[in-house]
Amino acid sequence: MDNDLIRDMFDSLGEVTIRHMFGGKGIYHQGRILALEVSGEVLLKADAESAPDFADAGASQWIYDGKSKPVAMPYWSIPDQALDDPEELAKWVGLACQAALRARKQGVQ
Repeated sequence: MDNDLIRDMFDSLGEVTIRHMFGGKGIYHQGRILALEVSGEVLLKADAESAPDFADAGASQWIYDGKSKPVAMPYWSIPDQALDDPEELAKWVGLACQAALRARKQGVQ
């Protein structure tokens, strides 16, 4: 996915930094990772507080095949209704930013 398109998606936060990692991209705001781009899809960070909101909105959690079993990661797809609505997208991006902030306070990146 093009970096300019990614920046547009996170415009509601201001400046984001994009770094290549693990065959995808990490998306950071103020030094906190809040999203990943994997195989052309942006996945937003969630935690125990916000994951139920993502699930209720029909988003899916990123799960990859680990060495011995599937591994669930704290990143979720963007709910469909937010893909064509900038205000709705800003809401979900905000939730990801809050989850990233909580993770940093807990010493987790």
